[in-house]
Amino acid sequence: MIRFGFWLGVAIAAMPIPVSASEPVLTDQANDEIVVTARRSGAPMWTIQTRTGVVILVGEIASVPKATPWRPERLEGATDRAQRVILGTKAKVSPGDILRLIFKGGGLTKLPKGRVAADYLNSDQMKRLRALETRFGQDYARSNFLMTAFDLLSKRLAFNKDSADDASDVVRKAARQSKIQTRPVGEVRGEDMLDNLFAAAPETHIPCLEAAMAAAEAGGDVVTDRGRAWTEFDVPAVMANPLEEALGRCWPWTNDSFGPELRQTWVAAIRDATVQPGATLAVVPLRILAEEEGVLDQLEAQGLPISGPAW
Repeated sequence: MIRFGFWLGVAIAAMPIPVSASEPVLTDQANDEIVVTARRSGAPMWTIQTRTGVVILVGEIASVPKATPWRPERLEGATDRAQRVILGTKAKVSPGDILRLIFKGGGLTKLPKGRVAADYLNSDQMKRLRALETRFGQDYARSNFLMTAFDLLSKRLAFNKDSADDASDVVRKAARQSKIQTRPVGEVRGEDMLDNLFAAAPETHIPCLEAAMAAAEAGGDVVTDRGRAWTEFDVPAVMANPLEEALGRCWPWTNDSFGPELRQTWVAAIRDATVQPGATLAVVPLRILAEEEGVLDQLEAQGLPISGPAW
């Protein structure tokens, strides 16, 4: 269950706690200073200038390697000057959800009783899976494909090992210390997410498994390459990185109900922020921002003036 808990943590941002704060209207010069400070952090970001302020969109990747040369303290400085912060989805998890996961979690970690991977995968997929089993000394025959994918990414590639704080962690801590108004982009019930996972057929996780196998086959360089491309603002390279593709093709991002709803929630929240005075700092998963027909595409189609790196 620890493995599943981390996977859930990768998919859903931690729970920010809103606090009250005053919102003075800043001058154009003050807004420009916030933007410059934020950009010096090394994280890719986009700005939307409005009549009364600016919205700063920070494109976040999960588990930034410590070796990645970025300056989180600059992002902290920008947060200190912002009037409000928008972070990821708030997960409402009850004690009952945790107990349900403990007692019924086997249904998430294993394939249905009497079934093995070869019952679902074609010959090429099985050949690749067996090669990885041999390479890593593992047996994935009975493992749920989502759990196999997680094992390949987290344990074999170790993409989350020796990682620094993510952008949302940095901003959340700075906002809390400076008493900056913070709110989640939306909320999701743990019960709904568990229902969705328990109901998902094994076949729905095969694209996730394929992408994870491709990342594992590519080797550990994909982890450092992804981090380097992120700080170089090479967004297309980040999006094409096998590790980023794998994370983006696994639940819940590709789920038919959660995925589109999450994107629309971000578009609405950012649109609302454009009518607020002063500076709004939003930390958004890069994949949701920069994917085809993602948040940036949708905001641009609505006529908002977006400045930042090509996506």
